[in-house]
Amino acid sequence: MSDALRGTELVRELPTVAQTHEFGRRLGRLLRPGDLLVLTGPLGAGKTALVQGIAAGLGVLGEITSPTFVIARVHRPDPARGGRVTLVHADAYRLGEAVDPRAEIDDLDLDASVDEAVTVVEWGEGMVEHLVDTHLRVVIDRRDDDTRRVELVPFGGDWADRLAELR
Repeated sequence: MSDALRGTELVRELPTVAQTHEFGRRLGRLLRPGDLLVLTGPLGAGKTALVQGIAAGLGVLGEITSPTFVIARVHRPDPARGGRVTLVHADAYRLGEAVDPRAEIDDLDLDASVDEAVTVVEWGEGMVEHLVDTHLRVVIDRRDDDTRRVELVPFGGDWADRLAELR
């Protein structure tokens, strides 16, 4: 596993799914209520695999699967697993064809829970950033050898300081 910190961005090369989960778990431990993560990347890049790790780091209940067809899932903290904050996992993939996808996002009422939960939105770039003042963009690409390249790009707040803990 290699990484390079460029300015405030963190780039990681993750050769296996297990390493993707572990990186997500470490990231999940840094998250707190009010955090918004916007995940982008092609189909099969590993977005849901990363969210599975994030969920483990947060200690939430329930199996983490892609919410493509239900749009959003809420995973409550599991005290037995050290759970401390709710995870809202949304997938905006099917919303992108609407005339105004932001209106569809608003219909999901993500803003109702965004202050109390960690909100992770797959395919949400350009649609959800207005929900909060700061967010973390997570760009995932999967190479031909199945290595995932994960780039974390902080927008405002103390994200840069928190990302430094992932080195």
